[in-house]
Parts: sequence; structure tokens; C-alpha cells
Amino acid sequence: MRTRLLPLLIFLLALVLVALGFPLAISVASAQQQKVVVDRIDDTARFAALAQFVTAVDDKDTSSRERLATLEKELARYHELYGIRAGVFFRNGAAMASAPEGWGVPDEGKGQDAFQEALAGRRSHDPPQVWPWQLGRLVVASPVVREGDVIAVVVTDSPTGHMRSAVLRGWLLIAAGEVAAMLLAVGAAFRLTSWVLRPVRVLDAATHDIATGRMKSRVAVAGGPPELRRLARSFNEMADNVEDVLDQQRAFVADASHQLRNPLSALLLRIELLALELPEGNEEIASVRAEGKRLAQVLDDLLGLALAEHAEADLRLTDIGALAGERVAAWRPLAEDKGVRLTERRAAVTAWADPVALSSALDAVIDNALKFTPAGEEVTVSVAADGDHSMITVTDRGPGLTDDELSRVGDRFWRAGRHQNVKGSGLGLSISRTLLAAGGGTITYAHHTPHGLRVTLRVPRTSPTG
Repeated sequence: MRTRLLPLLIFLLALVLVALGFPLAISVASAQQQKVVVDRIDDTARFAALAQFVTAVDDKDTSSRERLATLEKELARYHELYGIRAGVFFRNGAAMASAPEGWGVPDEGKGQDAFQEALAGRRSHDPPQVWPWQLGRLVVASPVVREGDVIAVVVTDSPTGHMRSAVLRGWLLIAAGEVAAMLLAVGAAFRLTSWVLRPVRVLDAATHDIATGRMKSRVAVAGGPPELRRLARSFNEMADNVEDVLDQQRAFVADASHQLRNPLSALLLRIELLALELPEGNEEIASVRAEGKRLAQVLDDLLGLALAEHAEADLRLTDIGALAGERVAAWRPLAEDKGVRLTERRAAVTAWADPVALSSALDAVIDNALKFTPAGEEVTVSVAADGDHSMITVTDRGPGLTDDELSRVGDRFWRAGRHQNVKGSGLGLSISRTLLAAGGGTITYAHHTPHGLRVTLRVPRTSPTG
């Protein structure tokens, strides 16, 4: 869930920072240019004051020539110090004074626009914005006014390198601030998602444990939002109620199985006494005996199933190959008596399992395979490793099952219709599944080529606490 929630939070944070950063960057660039424009307007105002009383370049008036000489000196000094081209031009574009010498009003572009604006009596208060990636120059013009009339225009043409560098430095500071803010926001998002999702992860782990048979698992109500803490408490209450119901069900099955044994034993004893008074070989009494023994087997299996569901798995590192070899050796005499070849393919494989539970499950599977394998055929027990699990595979050459029957095998009391005459209660494989599930194992069924059934028992190779 974190992998889905974090990108969304980070995207929204980045969107907010970008939405704030762009206007701020534009504001920085505008402020830097406005600062330069104001400075140039002050300079043009000073030059306009000097040029206000210069009437013409060829004026014979001594004072006018002195003012013109002072203006030319000031313009030259200004250009020498700052590298800014400046000049005072009459309305027809002729130069009153300029620096460098010979520089004139541009015929087109920004300079001409600023000149025409000044001729109309307006200062260049808002020239087009110059961005760091542009190599243009900044042109500012101010009118020279005498007795209410514009007699000339002061024009400055400034290089923008210093201004663009200042804007770029400001942008770099903004970018650094945005990166730092983004890192802080990502760190905060990690902490926030961890705080919010920690109860969810704990709840998920507890749910998985309960789903795999570890009914004692509970959620620690420690942190997270109030809603999730309330959910954890509700989950614990639900798990307690479910466990109580299951305990009551198991206790009922165990008690019923145990209590029915006594009257059933008495009934079987009376049947045996009754059989003494009937002719030997009576088919009805033989059928009653068989049904009585089958009922006793069902009660024993029910009691075994109740105990298997209630017992806790005693997990330990187990040599699966050696355990399978022991069970094969124990069942081989029965297989030989039936004329079935019971073989094994052992490998040095270990896993974390309850040896007693695994042995019982394997016994049930081998017993089932021997029941349905005809004489002269083979039952094979193989041990191998498969990634994170160890496998014990039991294959037989019996009649096998159809696809519909394969989907139901292992259900309680279920038996294929064509196998109803085979001894059994239909609980053996169900008990095997319960025993394996208590330790995190599984049992699966599949077709075996060319015919028969393949049953695979899987147990984890890693410790459940690891």
C-alpha cells in the first residue's frame, strides 16, 4: 500500500512546490529587472537635467556649449565606468551627445519603441522582461522637457549579463529551497505513511496468521490514527469470538465422539452375543458388524480431527528425507502384503515442520495410495526442494480421479461414488490438511500420468519467526 500511497503524496507535494516556485521565480526576475530599470531611469533623469538647456549642437552661446561639453563628458564617463551606451537625441533622431561616439538611436526594435514612447512624454517604466536565457539588452528612454515640450530624448542601452546572473542566482536559491523542502516533505510523507500504515500491516499479518490456522494471533493496539486503533480493537474482539466458536465446535465434536464410543461399544458387544444364537455365516449379522466397525472408525477419525484442529504445531528443523524414509519403511510390509511396490526417492532436504504432524499426514496419504493401487502396480514417495518449500510427493498407479472429483478430494466425509466399498471414513486427507496447515504447510492433488493420483505435501524451509 505504501508503494501506491507515497507516489501520490510525493506528486501532490511536488505539484504544490512547483505551483509556488514558478510565481516566485517570475517575481524574482521581475524585481531584479525593476531594480535595474529604476536605476536607469534615475540616470536618464540626471542626463535630461543636463541636456534641458542645451539648445543646439552648433549653438554659439558660451553657456550652452559649456553645458553640452559637460553632458558629453558625463556620458563618456558613464559609459567608461558601467559599459552602458547612453545618448541624448533630438526629436528627429540626431545626436546631441552620445557615448560611445557615433552611437545612435536604433532604427527598429526595443530601442526605437522606447524612443517613440519618450517622444510622447512617457518614461520607459515597464520594458519587456529579459530572462536569463535571453542575450538581449535593456533599453530605457526618458524625455527632455523644456517649457512643457519634449525637445529631446535620453536613451540608455544596458547589457543584461549582470542582471541575468543575479536572476539566475535567485532561481538557484529557489531551486535549492524547493529541493530541500521536497526532501523534508518526502521524509515527512514516509513518516506519515509509516504511522498510518503500521496498524494496517500488523492487521494484515494477524489476518494472514489466522487464515493459516494460527488462531492466537492478535493485533497490538499501539499506534496509528484513532480509526485504525478502533479497527484493531474490533478485529481482536472478532478474532476472540471466532476462536471461542471454533473451540466450542471442536469441544462438541470431541465430546460427542468420546461419549458415543461407550454406547457404540455396548451395541457391538450385544451384536456379538446375538450372533452366537444365529447360524454361522449369516449375511445380515456380518453386515451389521461391518457397519458398526465403520461407525467406530468414523468416531475415531472425528476425535482425531478435533484434536488436530486444536493442537498447536511444534515446529522444528526436520530432516524431511529421513522422515519420509521411516514412514516408507513402516508401510512397506503392508504394501508387500497387498502386492504393491512401495519405493522411495530420498534427498537430503530439511524444512521447518512438526515431525509428528507431518508423519501423521504422510501416513494418511500413503495409506490412501495403497488402498486404491491394485496389486502389481507401484506407489512412489519422492522428496525434493522447491524454492522456499520442501516437497514430499506420493504418486500411485490407481484409477485416479476425474476433474470434478479432484476439486472435492480432501473435503470432510467426501468419498468418490465408485470407491464407497473401500474401507475408510473420508476424513483421512482432511486430517492431513489440518495437520499441515497448523505448521504453514499445504497439500495439493493432481492427475498422475498415465493414470493415478499425485499428492504433494509442502512445508516451509524457513523458520516462521525469521
